[in-house]
Amino acid sequence: MPRKRKKPTAHEPRRSALGAVLTTLRALRGMLQTEVARAAHVKQSTVSSYEGEGTEPRPEVVGRVAVALGVSLPVVEALADLFAALASLLDRLGGPQGPRSDSVSEEIVTGAIRCAGRLVRAIDGLFAPPPIEACAGWPAVEVSEAEDRLAAPGLWQRLKPLAPAVRRAVVAEGPEFHSPALVALLCGESIQAAADDADEAVELADLACFIAEQVTPERRARAQGYAWAHLGNARRVQGELRTGEAAFRQTADLWEAGVDDGSGLFEEARVLDLEASLRRAQRDLPGALDLLDRALAADRTGARSGHILVIRAKTLEEMGDPEAAIATLRQALPLSASGGDPRLPLTVHFNLLVNLCDAGRFAEAEQALPGVQELVEQLGNELDLVRYLWLRARIAAGLGQLAAAEAGFQQVRREFLARRIAYDAALVSLELATLCLDQGRAAEVQAIAAELLPVFEAQQVTRESLATVKLFCDAARQETLTAAMTRRCLNDLRHGRLTTRG
Repeated sequence: MPRKRKKPTAHEPRRSALGAVLTTLRALRGMLQTEVARAAHVKQSTVSSYEGEGTEPRPEVVGRVAVALGVSLPVVEALADLFAALASLLDRLGGPQGPRSDSVSEEIVTGAIRCAGRLVRAIDGLFAPPPIEACAGWPAVEVSEAEDRLAAPGLWQRLKPLAPAVRRAVVAEGPEFHSPALVALLCGESIQAAADDADEAVELADLACFIAEQVTPERRARAQGYAWAHLGNARRVQGELRTGEAAFRQTADLWEAGVDDGSGLFEEARVLDLEASLRRAQRDLPGALDLLDRALAADRTGARSGHILVIRAKTLEEMGDPEAAIATLRQALPLSASGGDPRLPLTVHFNLLVNLCDAGRFAEAEQALPGVQELVEQLGNELDLVRYLWLRARIAAGLGQLAAAEAGFQQVRREFLARRIAYDAALVSLELATLCLDQGRAAEVQAIAAELLPVFEAQQVTRESLATVKLFCDAARQETLTAAMTRRCLNDLRHGRLTTRG
């Protein structure tokens, strides 16, 4: 006995239309179901089921699939409603090949088919914008600066879950993404990513460069220059100093070609202080200092001055001028409290005490130590606490409190070795070795060196830094190491190093 066909539910026409829309959009994008699924973070079987009418779609999942296809959920729902309405109309009239009883039915059917054709071409137009010459007579769509800034976070949330190649395709085909505020936002995201993932920082800055190419001509050059500066910074963090320098050359040309649009999105001070970081990494410290002074002059609102002064002080510290660094950090103290960055006060106070130690002003540093401890406790970061203990041990050593200094150095050294923070592990190891050698305990230094070298060699550090550590370790092994030699190695590592790679 033949099975009785199940009567279609009220939801089936809508579900069928939704499947048709998703299939059409995917075909227009030239994407496989697996590519859509990967970009939307769903299973390929889910995409297949939606397209094949097998599953009642959940709106939140359809929304992710829609974004992967470069449109929003409301667009997909509106298209599905229209598809369903057309299908219902054709069904009532018997379909395009069905009976046509009068001229009215013929006209309705023909109009529906033409409408469907125009709809498909319109969808295709979403992904293949008409040539510029075809748009000459169209009215310009004005987007205010405020609207652009407000829209940028939402635009990034639409792009964020997509694969890098899909992000670029969506940006290229969606004029709403050609946003100066989105360029600035992605540059900020690149800076944040650089602390943990240099490759992600490069990808975000590269996307900012791509979007900047689509910005309106009058704002394009500055947007591009700003994005290229952040790409150069991300390359620096990767350790790719040559490609970083090439990016900043591109920045200089673009910045010169553009004009300030008054939006405040593309700060010249930010561009200059990023380039200064590259110069520091290249050991062009005078060049870095010049760029930082220009950045201070360019910071019209003073919003970045505290940050710039910290970098300037660090540059002076690396040049071996702690007194000038102290003076610079004292300038930064009032700015750090009102800058809106919760870490800036700690950075300024901590670096001030480091330079006081470098200048031999240990008693003064000890008096300010409780204030630094309070800031560390407020932030609650474990690595900040380790660095505070290191600073306290340095002050104890300078004041002749050798037992407290040694205990502190040992504790901090273990923490850095466990975290495989090679450069800081080397610095504190040399400080501990100096303390031991001053007391005639050379045998203990051999053990310190033997534990340090494998960790340091395993990290991506500069040749100069590695050579300094090897010199120290070889002399310790050969029992020719002296306290004076250890201090020279410590000075070379602290002030003459290049930035670690990776």
